[in-house]
Amino acid sequence: MSAPAPKPRQATVERNTKETQITVSVNLDGSGKLEVETGLPFLDHMLDQIARHGLVDLAIKAAGDLEIDAHHTVEDIGITLGQAVNKALDKTGIRRYGHAYVPLDEALSRVVIDFSGRPGLDYHVQFVKGTVGNFDVDLFHEFFQGFVNHAMVTLHIDNIRGANAHHQIETIFKAFGRALRVAMEADPRQSGVIPSTKGTL
Repeated sequence: MSAPAPKPRQATVERNTKETQITVSVNLDGSGKLEVETGLPFLDHMLDQIARHGLVDLAIKAAGDLEIDAHHTVEDIGITLGQAVNKALDKTGIRRYGHAYVPLDEALSRVVIDFSGRPGLDYHVQFVKGTVGNFDVDLFHEFFQGFVNHAMVTLHIDNIRGANAHHQIETIFKAFGRALRVAMEADPRQSGVIPSTKGTL
């Protein structure tokens, strides 16, 4: 008798508030495809890095109160993406930990992730300027905080160097995608095992 097919690691989550209406669909075993509509082109560019380098298929549609500013939209996309990843991921047999160093010209960033079941963000980024185009780069902290709180992960983000804010944040998102991919991969040496001495994550 052949082994049963693995359960698809896919999920869709909707988040509707008075400030934002967001739908996120994820396929954790995708090929890096992105369908995105957030009203924030620079954020769309960064979400493409997660999909492409994480080999995750993402479909993200967001309508938010951009007439005020981008804060609620960026934070709530992070929250909803975290919820979708948490819903889609069976932690049995995964590597659990992932890390990546990614350069882009003069910039270099390191991202380390642990699907620990305990939310925690350690974020060390000193941007060389406060905006890229008209996008406030401080909002990326809110994105990752929202993701961490709802994906239930520990996440360390360090921009080691960089003289261009676009390069700084792009290295972070590329490294995040790559670290995510590694941590969610199946570990053939512990198939069917929760990777924790506690027996739960």
